Amino acid sequence: MTTTNQPDIRGVLIQIEGARLLLPNATIAEVLSFADPEPVADAPDWLLGRIRWRGWQLPLIAFARIAGLADEQGGLGSKVIVLKALGGDAKLPHFALLTQGFPRLVTVSRDTLSIDDSTSDALPNGVQTRVLLNEDVALVPDLAQIERLIGEALAQAA
Repeated sequence: MTTTNQPDIRGVLIQIEGARLLLPNATIAEVLSFADPEPVADAPDWLLGRIRWRGWQLPLIAFARIAGLADEQGGLGSKVIVLKALGGDAKLPHFALLTQGFPRLVTVSRDTLSIDDSTSDALPNGVQTRVLLNEDVALVPDLAQIERLIGEALAQAA
């Protein structure tokens, strides 16, 4: 019998329009109901605006638009996931992501996760890799790139 020292991690599958995203559960701060954000002047179409959360004004993004997957709009049944920013920017410790419903908790282990190389298509913008979790195809977002894009968009809109 072989044992691995690789512990299972808790992840979340997040449904967006046209795809699923896989993120570590630890990146999620909170799940909120969708409310129309305050617009940001001269922002790219994927930056839907800003939402109020715990005294912060968080940028709300539509990942499906960044990745060129769909023209995702918020509405009835949409949720907003507040994510912890990884870049260490004190001005942007969190940002918000538009989703279609609640995230689904999943267990990610070496046995259940593999790189999906079934297509030779280039990875969409903002995507680090395409994976298979059991039978579910999911995209792993490049959070560092997304945070950079948000920072650039907010700087240009200021």
